[in-house]
Amino acid sequence: MIPNWHGVFPAATTQFRDDESIDIAATLRHLEVMIRAGIHGVIMLGTVGENMSQSIGEKVSVLEATVAAVNKRIPVLTGVAETTTREACRLAEAAAKAGVDGLMVLPAMVYKSDPRETILHFRTVARATGLPIMVYNNPPAYSVDITPPMFAELADEPTLVAIKESSENPRRITDIVNLCGDRYILFCGVDDLVMEGVLLGAVGWVSGLVNAFPEENRLLWDLMMAGNWEEARRVYRWYMPLLHLDTHVKLVQYIKLAMTETGLGSEKTRAPRLPLAGEERERVLRIIRQAIATKPVCRAASA
Repeated sequence: MIPNWHGVFPAATTQFRDDESIDIAATLRHLEVMIRAGIHGVIMLGTVGENMSQSIGEKVSVLEATVAAVNKRIPVLTGVAETTTREACRLAEAAAKAGVDGLMVLPAMVYKSDPRETILHFRTVARATGLPIMVYNNPPAYSVDITPPMFAELADEPTLVAIKESSENPRRITDIVNLCGDRYILFCGVDDLVMEGVLLGAVGWVSGLVNAFPEENRLLWDLMMAGNWEEARRVYRWYMPLLHLDTHVKLVQYIKLAMTETGLGSEKTRAPRLPLAGEERERVLRIIRQAIATKPVCRAASA
């Protein structure tokens, strides 16, 4: 069965205590705020969730707690970002036992696989469980590109149901549709290209800044879904300086700092990620504080 995945799926943060231990209670409190704001699903342990900074035991603990707290109100997916295909399958199996509704699978980390290796990786993980999978394509971050012809080749794997397209090339959405029709559920994975992605056919948005601005994020989505493009552009232009923060190598620190400024979480990360300092910190704070001071009025989303 193809899942009904659509709308805003936060790439949720993982909250840490001062000693870098995982604060599951704080992670779930923040998730509940986003659920109340109207998110349509959630992706735990993605890049923003600091997947690669956690052990498999920690990841399973986060997932078990999340599944219990969400209690089927929205779909719960988990990122699968491991250094080997074998470990990716192991995590996929553990996540299935933890009760998640789906996986967001990345290429194997560190090693830059070629197309043949990349396709085998996704085929192997796809067959490790019966869970539906969102394929995460982010060549700017991970240097592995899953091209539209590769998605056409993978179309015979029934559990590969969705694509998080983060190539920063909006043409890709049209190219995928032209090659694969409606075979895949298309999600925009780049915050500052979401309006372009929706106009080209994306039905979902894996968002980072929603962690700090859940109400405004939902407002923008609702305006786009209602076809109220004039009002949506107004909100998008306000949001854009924040959305640009999602495309930087320090997106985790930037998003967590924004969460701190909006009172929704801690900026604590696990080393080697460190808190922002000096001019960089002041520059990012100016962007965040200007956005807070000029937040849009949440007008009706109807056209």
